Amino acid sequence: MEENIVKKEVLYPYLTRPVEIYERENGHKVVLAHKEGGLVNISSWVKTGSINENDENNGISHFLEHLMFKGTHKHKAGYFDKTLEAKGAIVNAATWKDYTFYYVTLPKGPQNAYMNEAIELHADMMLDPVIPEDEIGPAFTYGDDSVSQKRERHVVIEEIRMRQDQPWTKVYNNTNKNMYTNHPYKRDVIGHAETIASIPREVILDYYKTHYTPNNITTIVAGDFDSEEVLEKVVKEFDFKGRQNYQNPKHNLDEPVNEEKYFELKGKINTGFAITGWLGPIASDIKDNIGLEIINIVLGEGQSSRLYQNLVEKVTNPVFNVVTTDFYNFRDGGNFFVQSNFKADKKEEAISLIKHEFEMLLKDGMTEREFNKAKKKLKARFAESSETVSDIAENIGYYMTVCDNLDLVEQYLEDLENYNLEDVNQVARKYLQFNNSVTTVLLPE
Repeated sequence: MEENIVKKEVLYPYLTRPVEIYERENGHKVVLAHKEGGLVNISSWVKTGSINENDENNGISHFLEHLMFKGTHKHKAGYFDKTLEAKGAIVNAATWKDYTFYYVTLPKGPQNAYMNEAIELHADMMLDPVIPEDEIGPAFTYGDDSVSQKRERHVVIEEIRMRQDQPWTKVYNNTNKNMYTNHPYKRDVIGHAETIASIPREVILDYYKTHYTPNNITTIVAGDFDSEEVLEKVVKEFDFKGRQNYQNPKHNLDEPVNEEKYFELKGKINTGFAITGWLGPIASDIKDNIGLEIINIVLGEGQSSRLYQNLVEKVTNPVFNVVTTDFYNFRDGGNFFVQSNFKADKKEEAISLIKHEFEMLLKDGMTEREFNKAKKKLKARFAESSETVSDIAENIGYYMTVCDNLDLVEQYLEDLENYNLEDVNQVARKYLQFNNSVTTVLLPE
């Protein structure tokens, strides 16, 4: 290899060798993680998702993810999937707020033949998608049923329609939108049917060329292989041919709302649905993120959680059918949610009961026993994320793409080990005040 490549090593917990990070002259990063076994995972993480969208093109990142599989100048649509799946591969992709990633998990094959072919095909798909008009389908006005050849547009629009009918999606989207003032996170990742129906191929292609640049792509290979050989193969196949880099814009972080917001929607349902949301810390703030992960486990994860025990299990006539919490990490600040499904005529009582549980947490904190149990669970979860090549690659992709720093993976375990009960109680008081919350309730019409 003639180009100048800068190498860095990170001691990744539970792996037998350090993870190797190679930054090429063009900014493309290649990460190699050693894991004994016969399987290998090859993935590329692109620093673009709904964070880089606006009202006119909302949903383009997810639409493009679908279209990336529709052939290259070398291979027709379907060749990539069929060829690799015949070798036992799992092929997929995902789009979220901060990233889009594409991956292949498969056996290495005799003399690494399957792995090498997967690297070739994966690089070809990432760098030379045709995004053909006949696969996209002609642009049309949404609602015009005379258009029969909708192709991939139709597939994505059906996905959007299916989600629109889900009560959880309605309450989530409304809460999410109203937690933000200006930040792109307020938009739904999947976008709107009207946009997908009408967006021209040229706009999609331009979006691809703008964002799929060397400095915005991290390619990860996790498995049992010779690092030098794999690095040489990845560098050879990922020939960007002088493609210009693009610096993603930095967004101003939104402040949490300073007074409680409440919204009520109606739908064709029989029970009530509610989501209350709060803005959380940026992804690279490991310590505060750990605090909210612990709170999430204690308050609303599983049947042993506080909310389930106090509001469902131990109640003679429960108001709730479901009550859980969730915590999502994002580059520009995560989200903490409590979601519930309850008897429709008990709305006031349901909201009051949830508020009471949070007030008790903020006032009295959690117990030492709850804290230790959650901390132990997080340690076990982290260890489990190092057991398969897919999990290792996904964890590395998250830290490289969302946090911009794989060193934080070491800091995570160190911070978790040193975390104490007062730390977590402070985090609860810092982020989970009800005057910083947004609630959406969906009730029967």
